[in-house]
Amino acid sequence: MNFHTRKWVRPEDLNANGTLFGGSLLRWIDDEAVVYAMIQLGNQRIVTKYLSEINFRASAVQGDIIEIGLQATSFGRTSLTMRCEVRNIITQELILSIEKIVFVGLDGNGAPVEHGYTDITFERDRFPAELRHRAD
Repeated sequence: MNFHTRKWVRPEDLNANGTLFGGSLLRWIDDEAVVYAMIQLGNQRIVTKYLSEINFRASAVQGDIIEIGLQATSFGRTSLTMRCEVRNIITQELILSIEKIVFVGLDGNGAPVEHGYTDITFERDRFPAELRHRAD
């Protein structure tokens, strides 16, 4: 599991009970997971296809720092499947787990596109050269 994103729980992230609002947490997970999927599939056109059961195990309160962990588990012909864990850095508690999140890469017309990958990369070299160098 790779934990790269950390979030500080602020007042605007709380629910009526004074704990971390699940909707805020799910937005943070989706933001992190889609970027990870873009890098793995070398495609900026990614959609969330499926989320399995979301298991909320503990909560966080204002001032806590949480971290989001993702691990790719398999590649499909047009998709990437991963799992997610969120933990509280301060209390060391597991806050949430999702066993399966599936993302699909799309072509310019919005149709699923084959990516041809079977292994994880930690480089950003899967993006087409014209995208990597367009700022030059």
